Amino acid sequence: MTTTAPRDEQLWSRCAGCSSLLYRKRLLRNLDVCPECGTHSRLDAPTRVAQLVDPDSFTALPDRAVEVDPIGFVDALPYPHRLAAARAGTGLDEAVVCGTAAIGGHRIALAVMDFRFLGGSLGCAVGELITRTAERALADEVPLVLVTASGGARMQEGALSLMQMATVSQAVAGLREAGLLTVSVITDPTYGGVAASFATNTDVVLAESGARMGFAGPRVIRQVTGAALPEGFQRAEFLLRHGQVDMVVPRHALRGRLAALLAAARDSRRARARPPVPRQEPAPRPASPADASLPATAAGPGPSPADGAGGDAWETVRTARHPGRPTTVDYLESAFDGFVELHGDRLGADCPAIVGGLARLDGRPVMVIGHQKGHTTAELVARNFGMASPAGHRKALRLMRLAARLGLPVVTLVDTPGADPGVGAEEQGQAAAIAENILALSMLPTPVVAVVTGEGGSGGALALAVADRVLMLEHAVYSVISPEGCAAILWPDSSAAPQAARALRLTAPDLWRLGVVDEVVPEPAPAAQHDPAGAAELLARAVAANLGPLLDVPPATLVRRRRQRYRRYGAARAGAPAVRR
Repeated sequence: MTTTAPRDEQLWSRCAGCSSLLYRKRLLRNLDVCPECGTHSRLDAPTRVAQLVDPDSFTALPDRAVEVDPIGFVDALPYPHRLAAARAGTGLDEAVVCGTAAIGGHRIALAVMDFRFLGGSLGCAVGELITRTAERALADEVPLVLVTASGGARMQEGALSLMQMATVSQAVAGLREAGLLTVSVITDPTYGGVAASFATNTDVVLAESGARMGFAGPRVIRQVTGAALPEGFQRAEFLLRHGQVDMVVPRHALRGRLAALLAAARDSRRARARPPVPRQEPAPRPASPADASLPATAAGPGPSPADGAGGDAWETVRTARHPGRPTTVDYLESAFDGFVELHGDRLGADCPAIVGGLARLDGRPVMVIGHQKGHTTAELVARNFGMASPAGHRKALRLMRLAARLGLPVVTLVDTPGADPGVGAEEQGQAAAIAENILALSMLPTPVVAVVTGEGGSGGALALAVADRVLMLEHAVYSVISPEGCAAILWPDSSAAPQAARALRLTAPDLWRLGVVDEVVPEPAPAAQHDPAGAAELLARAVAANLGPLLDVPPATLVRRRRQRYRRYGAARAGAPAVRR
């Protein structure tokens, strides 16, 4: 990244890598890459499009983003004020530019993110626009190219921003099923929910030289683990050494490398002589997620929570984290019968934070997968506080696929503060492991019921929670970010966590009203930890009631309805979603 020398009125720039003073016109001719040290400056989306595609080939999609404020979020400033400032500062409607174009004469659909716009964060409108770009690729039978630059999911839109990871991933799944190439180009920086979804679950992942990518950012990793970070940690060359990207490409070679990939995909598609995919326009969608009725299954929306249920959000967070709260192992011993645990990711590890295996529920065989914390300090440490490693996510993926082959429904129990943020997890591909789980669940041809039993933390929770029916215990929480993390970013410090908890709308009644969860499962008073047996009985009853009707749904219909469920969370043409009453 370069900084402009004020005294020279934009004629000269100083390289942030080697501090060389560079003539601005020379730098532009070199595609904003320092000719002395090779440092790649960040590009805005319009400049990236101009550099990447054939001249005069880009046509913007007609869809335009409008302002959304789904949870009425306010920190130091109301969220709409931040959106207005971002629009004024960038000249863009949102943090992505979408359209059709050509690269080397090959037609593509293209979405390019812009880090200048609220850190390139993924919100409802961004997710909607990228999804529509993928749908355009499917309709036109052309490859999809995604250029990512993002800090992650947009916390000001709460759990609805988290849902965009699934929404875009299932659009990628549709292209995969149609045999159409998907390519992501990782640029600096790409983190969080974007890294753990469509940035890494495409067919080919390219990284621009010097780009950084990971699930957790370096600052978070240092704060959580206290570990020193290796030289070049999360940089493109580090990612290549650890098998997380297909290639590292300098900026001047990106267009040529993409053209070669697109040519190979075109020739392969011609050789297969597949019958053409019928052109389909995207089906009409409701104006907002909460205005939509749930996809038509035999099980409709669950009962609404009682008026006033949930109490204060911060108190609910504390209840959800209580060490006495029943864990996945507790529920397996009481709500299910005959549990047989299966271990290992078959790639060299077995993560103790994920427990899974075969069991019976109400006499029916099921595959149960869940996060496991523990009650004592020793148990929590042994289970890494329920924070799954990449091996844990890959173990869960293996069990999901096994369930599909055996024709077994999947039940997931979600209780994690988030995915493991450690150095080792990043080296082993944490973002890609989460992304692959989300993608697989979008395509899984067997019923899936997810239950948030305690903490549902960010992408680590979503990796087990893309489901046909999502249930949530009365005193559980589900959020795009922890209240402490949100407060540290948007408030002066983490002492504002109670205020952030209320702003994030993370309680079960909040998420039921937003349409993120289908049913709030009551707990014995005052909470599940005071009567674990009673809580297990209520959980088993709710899961069985929601699972039963799904068993008669044909697999293709099941997958289609699941995708409809997550497709409704986009909001490019909607105002603030109305809540479900």
